[in-house]
Amino acid sequence: MADNSVSTTSEKLLALDPDQLLTTTRSVRKRLDLERPVPLDVIRECLTVAMQAPTGGNSQSWHWIVLTDSSIKQKVADYYALAYAAYAATLPAGDATHKRVASSAQLLADRMGQSPVLVLGVIDTGEELPSGNQAGVWGSLLPAAWSLSLALRARGLGSAWTTLHLAYEREIATLLGIPKTAHQGVLLPVAYTKGTDFKPAGRKPLDDVLHIDRW
Repeated sequence: MADNSVSTTSEKLLALDPDQLLTTTRSVRKRLDLERPVPLDVIRECLTVAMQAPTGGNSQSWHWIVLTDSSIKQKVADYYALAYAAYAATLPAGDATHKRVASSAQLLADRMGQSPVLVLGVIDTGEELPSGNQAGVWGSLLPAAWSLSLALRARGLGSAWTTLHLAYEREIATLLGIPKTAHQGVLLPVAYTKGTDFKPAGRKPLDDVLHIDRW
């Protein structure tokens, strides 16, 4: 019988209650410690936690590509940098907040390949993606990817949710040997963070986006 228990022996968990964990897990860019190695055992432990997330029909059709080889990471990072450059060229000047976010995003694009680990979340659909609403597809991958981010945060690591690489999905699939029936959903650079004192981010008031019974 398979052992589905979750071990937490690799890394001491931070003293965060569930609400603290949920409200302080965010995309980390400037505070990723790119010099500190990340043991593969910690990534495996976090993925074991993440794979408790739900999937449609309990299909569990996800795959996780963990990149540690520096040359492969850099090739993926180069595609990401190309996609980010095209995206950044379309951004308006923005206010101070937008400029701060753009600065950290540019730093990530410049240093993505230096991340100790890159994790690609992939889902095997067995066929091409549907032309209509694809929520049923991605709902079987993205909850687990976010659970991975939470599990990393609980162990003092950070990640940044990125999808710009999908502009070069086919090229990256060829590089990594991903079959045509499997589709990438998210790319997470992973590293220990410089400090763990993250705070909740500013968000719109709930009542601005809350609808009861109808829009």
